[in-house]
Amino acid sequence: MARYTGLFVVAVNIDRLRMLLIETLQACNLDIIYDTGDYIMAREVPGAVPFTKLVTVEVLVDRTNTGEDEVRLNFVIKNEELPLQRDNHCRQTFDWLCETVASNRHWQLLETAAS
Repeated sequence: MARYTGLFVVAVNIDRLRMLLIETLQACNLDIIYDTGDYIMAREVPGAVPFTKLVTVEVLVDRTNTGEDEVRLNFVIKNEELPLQRDNHCRQTFDWLCETVASNRHWQLLETAAS
């Protein structure tokens, strides 16, 4: 199973955060399948890749250890594909999502870490 994680700390208006996260995930061809506000799960739209390569993204929103308008976003991107190659489909989707989050003009990126 391929699995990649990313941590982003962003400065954003809390009232707009949920909408902005959903728009960001949808921009990466991901459908929201579960949303509680502090946890969002999205899955890649079927059809472009085999079922085992479909990517699932989990986003955990943590507002506890940050400033007033700062939010910590923990992303977990995974699929059932064995990561036999360094540039696999899950990694490509992870890189695309990281670029999309980092370049979002509706928030200010304060910190980032990816593995």
